[in-house]
Amino acid sequence: MEILHYTEDHEKFRRNLRDFLAQEVVPHVDQWEKDHIVPKSVWRKMGEAGFLCTAQPVEYGGHGLDFLYSVIVCEECSHTGFTGLTASLHSDIVVPYIESFGTEEQKKKYIPKCASGECISAVAMTEPDVGSDLASMTTIADDEGESFVINGTKTFISNGINCGLCVVAAKDPQATNPYQAISMFLVEDGTPGFGRGKHLEKMGWHSQDTAELFFSKCRIPKENLLGQKGGGFIILMQKLQQERLVCAIGAVCAAEKVVEKITEYCKNTKDRNGKPMSKNQATQFALVEMATEAKIGRVFIDKLIADHMEKKNVVVEVSMAKFWTTDLAKRTCDRALDIVGEPGYLEAFGLARGFRDVRVMPIFAGTNEIMKRIAAGFMGL
Repeated sequence: MEILHYTEDHEKFRRNLRDFLAQEVVPHVDQWEKDHIVPKSVWRKMGEAGFLCTAQPVEYGGHGLDFLYSVIVCEECSHTGFTGLTASLHSDIVVPYIESFGTEEQKKKYIPKCASGECISAVAMTEPDVGSDLASMTTIADDEGESFVINGTKTFISNGINCGLCVVAAKDPQATNPYQAISMFLVEDGTPGFGRGKHLEKMGWHSQDTAELFFSKCRIPKENLLGQKGGGFIILMQKLQQERLVCAIGAVCAAEKVVEKITEYCKNTKDRNGKPMSKNQATQFALVEMATEAKIGRVFIDKLIADHMEKKNVVVEVSMAKFWTTDLAKRTCDRALDIVGEPGYLEAFGLARGFRDVRVMPIFAGTNEIMKRIAAGFMGL
């Protein structure tokens, strides 16, 4: 019995997206990797084609579709082997903050532009020397009557260069409880005092525009407060289940992609004895083990997707899935390189980029050590 039930409409959407990626994305990947950025025009094309903000309500410019459409976007983008176009981050992690906690005015102002691809979104939580501990952030937002004034620095911000709207976490310097001090703010591109550094040079994800963001006396109107003042920590916690689920979906897809690629390579490449590599017993065992783990990950993720769509609280299970699937993607790439040998070390083969790209997965969206601590807490350990 299948865990997830895709309709013909889902499958048509998948085919259309796959064709779009094949035409508008895949042929340009190498150039974008060299340029270290994805052009904004691609985001607009993706929005025009209906592949952004699929789950957002129609009245706010979204498409009002179920979460399986978000899953399809995540899967198909991941299966291209390209990490630069972070559509799932935009549509299923950042924009839901606005949908769930924004005022009617905020929703009507921002979500339509996000759905069309006119406005690319980012979320700014991470800071230098702070890491996963949100309570230790140092970016502050002073309440000055009709406005808030933000001062501080954020780093490792995905979509940091391209973003037209940034959801920023900052704390009230007067608050005594660190978990009630954090608030969320909507900061638009061009706001005086909002600046960004150069694209950060990274080990992988070269075309994903990761940047430092700077806030120096950045004054925003009171209506740009997202949710309640002091409610930022709760806002972030409520959305982490979907964020980490999306991360885990991408990790499983990465592992599946590598298994598919390495299996095909071994079938079509002969060893020194003139036989396909896949006829070697040691290679067979390695491929079977890799394929088995990928299938285990797929079943686990599909069950969590179903539970998430039923509004179940699966925070613990998603935390487990995030650390296990991202570790799976990492070791699958590593083992594939061992099997292929020197050809896999060449950029043209594609495994090298995949190896670099998956390495950060156990780190972002909360480190895997944090995931284990969350699970341990709920297990009473």
